[in-house]
Amino acid sequence: MKVRAAIMLKTGVLDPQGEAIRHALGTLGFVGVEGVRQGKIIEIDLAETDAKKAEAEVQRMCEALLANTVIESYEVELP
Repeated sequence: MKVRAAIMLKTGVLDPQGEAIRHALGTLGFVGVEGVRQGKIIEIDLAETDAKKAEAEVQRMCEALLANTVIESYEVELP
């Protein structure tokens, strides 16, 4: 089963990469872009076939390694 973890900086945490992207879009002529937040998507293939168990396992992975929960939030996405 494929499971995705979408990881983003929490609201209020400075996002220098997002700001650099916003600025670059402006220099390329894209007007009206007021903000950009940059994050990461991690796709994991699990042998688990039970959706609830797979979701719980990826949540534990995020808490243990994939996300810095002090400054990042995450969302587990099932197909």
